[in-house]
Amino acid sequence: MTSFKISEAARLLGVSDDTVRRWVDQGMLPVTEASPAEIPGEALAERAIELASAPRDPTDVLSSARNRFVGIVTRVQVDGVMAQVDIQAGPHRVVSLLSAEAVHELGLEVGSLAVASVKATHVVVETPKD
Repeated sequence: MTSFKISEAARLLGVSDDTVRRWVDQGMLPVTEASPAEIPGEALAERAIELASAPRDPTDVLSSARNRFVGIVTRVQVDGVMAQVDIQAGPHRVVSLLSAEAVHELGLEVGSLAVASVKATHVVVETPKD
């Protein structure tokens, strides 16, 4: 069974080591018998899902895309007919290349609320080497 040190668990959840320790003390996260204490991977995954509540999607549309990232536009770079828009959605930075016309029609500017919708047929999953 995979388990994670408290500092690793904190980094993966995007919280401080102290927060993970408080959750352990409050019984919200179990620990293994290892010394120093480690968090079982399955329990960490469950906690990550609990914490992943996304902001309300402002578009109010039905979509077949399941990968939708609600966030704040942090950068807009228009160059001729094309543009690059960066969106910070929680810990995720999503970058989109789109037409300059689309940027203007959507009123995208730094600080705008936006949704990045990703529909792909190929996703690469990697794990670290041991």
